[in-house]
Amino acid sequence: MKLSLPDFLTPSSPASAHEDSAHEDSATVRTRREGPVLHVELYAPETGNAVTEAMLDELLGAVTAPDPEVRVLVLSGAGDDFCLGGDRAEFADWLEEDPTGRGIRVAGEKARRVCEAISGNRAVTIARVQGKAVGAGFALALACDLRVGAESASFRLPELALGLPTAWGGLLPRLIHEVGAARVRELILTGRAFDATEAQALSVLQRVVPENELDQAVEAWAKPVVRRPEAALRVTKALLNSYAAATRMADPSFLDAELMASVAAAGRRTPPRTPGPDQSHS
Repeated sequence: MKLSLPDFLTPSSPASAHEDSAHEDSATVRTRREGPVLHVELYAPETGNAVTEAMLDELLGAVTAPDPEVRVLVLSGAGDDFCLGGDRAEFADWLEEDPTGRGIRVAGEKARRVCEAISGNRAVTIARVQGKAVGAGFALALACDLRVGAESASFRLPELALGLPTAWGGLLPRLIHEVGAARVRELILTGRAFDATEAQALSVLQRVVPENELDQAVEAWAKPVVRRPEAALRVTKALLNSYAAATRMADPSFLDAELMASVAAAGRRTPPRTPGPDQSHS
């Protein structure tokens, strides 16, 4: 019987030389290729890059199995904020259309697939965070291997105050692994915001810089990574992910969509259709 390695570990056939490319536009996600670096930008600044189902579809297409010559994938957000969380108007629509929460389940499963595609990507993933990273935005940043934030960046997990569990994209097991259960418990139960300095102390961020130096910080990380031998880089990422997973006693993140939908349907607390600038949920 012939055994085969997982796709993540299987070398891909060499691709032809790829010239730097301009932005490829879609409704809410823009991509730009610069040699071995792929930039993926959440592009809905008028809503604080609120995560919609359409954005999840576009993100999944952008981050799943990129060109094998891509060594670094940079995730960023347009405008003043990285991402204010999920789109509450869309959330309300889903409950109106189906009070059992089917729409929430579908989107929740897409969220899990997006975050797994980011964390399990063969490329090294870097989150470039400015402004607020709330709920789903927090989860997207945390799924990245490396995370740099502006000095003015802040983070918050408001789900509990909105009558929802912290169950989006596998955030909770990742957060407990990176930060520790005691601190995570306090952040979730209080729902308080915390700044970039505390985020670095908690290992939510590995580096904090002035906002005008974010691009230089990303480049400083990307430059040595793109010089690493492809096979060694790919296998090292697989090892890091495997050892991280081994430290989790349980990872029920595949239940996130079901938990979110069930609690929302049971509570029927339909969020306001016009959220304030920092009131989105994950």
